[in-house]
Amino acid sequence: MKLKLFLSVFLFALAFTSSYASFPVQRTQAVTETAIVETEVDEELFSPAAFAGEKSQGVALLLLLFAGIVAAHRWYLGSPWYWNVLYILTLGGLGIWALIDLIGIITGSYQPRNGTYQEDFF
Repeated sequence: MKLKLFLSVFLFALAFTSSYASFPVQRTQAVTETAIVETEVDEELFSPAAFAGEKSQGVALLLLLFAGIVAAHRWYLGSPWYWNVLYILTLGGLGIWALIDLIGIITGSYQPRNGTYQEDFF
């Protein structure tokens, strides 16, 4: 009887703690007039490498060393989510997968999914 009462109170509290807006929210943008001014464009910002999303090999290595248990380096490099979850569940393939990733990051053979590594290590 106590268990049923406890579960009833718990479900009742759970039902009323999560609420949602009952009205539609519309986003609007204010249009303002701006003067067109010619400025000098930084070529580095618009290079193909900037659009490709270069990743740092050093950051990937640090993520592996300090947050490798949650596959932070794999999330950073753009691995598919299901492989990352498998990596977390198997604790890095009991360390074997983590060692392979470590060697791959150091040698540069474990490339980011969308893009490449930067020229410098960090």
